[in-house]
Amino acid sequence: MAQIFRAKKASVKGQVIEVSIESLDHQGRGVAKHNGKVGFIEGALPSEQVKVRINQQKAKLFEGSVAKVVKPSDQRVIPFCPHYQACGGCSLQHLEKSAQLVHKQLAVGKLFAKFSGTSELPWCLPISSDGSHYRRAARIATYFDKKEKVLKLGFRASKSKKLVDIAECGVLTTVYQSIFIGLRDILNRHPQLRSISHIQLCEADNAPFVLFRHTKAIDCTVKHIVTDEFDKKGWQVLWDDGNAEVSYALLPQYTVGGTQFEFKLDNFIQVNSAVNEAMLHQALTWLALSGNEQVLDLFCGIGNFSLLFAKQAKKVIGVEGVASSVAMATQNAHTNDIDNAQFFQFDLTQDMATAEWFSKELDTLVLDPSRTGAYDVLKQMPLKQFNKILYVSCDPVTLARDSALILAAGFTVSKVALMDMFPHTGHIETMALFQRR
Repeated sequence: MAQIFRAKKASVKGQVIEVSIESLDHQGRGVAKHNGKVGFIEGALPSEQVKVRINQQKAKLFEGSVAKVVKPSDQRVIPFCPHYQACGGCSLQHLEKSAQLVHKQLAVGKLFAKFSGTSELPWCLPISSDGSHYRRAARIATYFDKKEKVLKLGFRASKSKKLVDIAECGVLTTVYQSIFIGLRDILNRHPQLRSISHIQLCEADNAPFVLFRHTKAIDCTVKHIVTDEFDKKGWQVLWDDGNAEVSYALLPQYTVGGTQFEFKLDNFIQVNSAVNEAMLHQALTWLALSGNEQVLDLFCGIGNFSLLFAKQAKKVIGVEGVASSVAMATQNAHTNDIDNAQFFQFDLTQDMATAEWFSKELDTLVLDPSRTGAYDVLKQMPLKQFNKILYVSCDPVTLARDSALILAAGFTVSKVALMDMFPHTGHIETMALFQRR
């Protein structure tokens, strides 16, 4: 039987081409067209002419990174971080900060047009913060280099498990500016500390916290030596070997609008305190609660929105899938003498038929889901019973997708605003208010 020879397609990976950048996508990548394919290029900006190294190519698209900027954009700036392009933490430091918001807003608008057919959105001014020293929480990775016999620490490279050895990070709050130098010095004094897998940082209102997660036992004597070093600075040190609950001598806390929120370091909080506070005040302004509303707050976490709403509404029901967050939200309500807020644990991706927390009296819906969005719960919710729906989103794709369900239920978009929670990154945080027609 004759065999037909088929030549293998030549790989284009690594090939360099020149393209013109038309726009940015919702991940902050430059968008271009070449030979009938759409390209997504890391590090490129609109109106630029760039040479691109192709990293991946499919039938209708390709992905790449900038090899050389032939004609730069007027909005291109010099990144302030010495680790930029190596560290995976920031990806847009090469774009002027105010321009980042302009392009993110355009990206959200395109996604709404695609998913819901809404061509024009009622944009409000964005919530913004300083582009440096805004991040109050972070996770530092560690790696013991057996060849150099040194514990290295830093952040992961973009789309990689590779560790980038960091000297300083300009987006961490100022209290942590010398953290990498201090940690390297302390952690390399004791061989037992090589078992530390990562380090969690969080600057709360009452103290800076540092949590050491380790995979092997560390002697109490060694722990005390490390703890004493940080005690001198007024820091709280925590240890976690994964076998027992972390012991807190003092719970981290933050305060917004006279409301105090306590949390543990495994609870989700917003890392940008300035934007979080402005976001909460904007939510209250937009909803304009009169005292008669019954609010359903889905994906409520530790009560970040719920407790402030409870001070202006008749009743608030908060629902969250993580048990420890529900417990903390309940505790926070008690601490603040709030008795009109109740919290329930429920997996919001599941059937709502058994949901004891839902009632026909609820008239205001608030959503603050993870990047996966709220589609599963929205598609089974009787949306027409609500007068207003406030959607706080950390992913514009799922926001635009979910908005189609809300609009189909008889709502209109009355307000939309960006929230610059993560300056210099491709992350897009958005708040949208829907009102029943």
